[in-house]
Amino acid sequence: MQTNKQTTPKIYVACLAAYNNGFLHGKWIDANQDAEAIHAEIQDMLKESPVCGAEEWSIHDYEGFAGLKLSEYESIEDVAEYAQMIEEHGEAWALFAKYVGMDYATKEAFEDAYKGEWDSEEAFAENLAEEAMEIPERLQYYIDYEKLAGDLFINDYFSAEGAGHKVYVFSH
Repeated sequence: MQTNKQTTPKIYVACLAAYNNGFLHGKWIDANQDAEAIHAEIQDMLKESPVCGAEEWSIHDYEGFAGLKLSEYESIEDVAEYAQMIEEHGEAWALFAKYVGMDYATKEAFEDAYKGEWDSEEAFAENLAEEAMEIPERLQYYIDYEKLAGDLFINDYFSAEGAGHKVYVFSH
């Protein structure tokens, strides 16, 4: 089961020949390495199987993927890419990937869209307004940042709430 703990992305890969013969044989593998290294660790695990000639495997568990769901037969190339993005960008990338879809959650797309971590959409709107123009202190009390945020998040931006009520903001 996927947990919300912030840990290094790992996968538990099980030998299907052993599993089908009533044995539990597998290995936890650090997913934050290139796909070739993960494949090599899978082959080593299969060689140690209690069932001779074991060749098939599947992912039976995983952790540290910031809420992303992996399938039993997820491509190892994809697993390595997801782990790298999570190590580099954390929960923000995982939430972005859930929103736009895994096929569109490239490094370039994320970096273009990501606007940062905020306490709220209103805090983002206030910061954006202050960066865009100099607002005299006597007028700051008249600006309704809640309404401004509402307008911004209709078409131009989207947000995703993460652990600890962090709000990650992205442009469309």
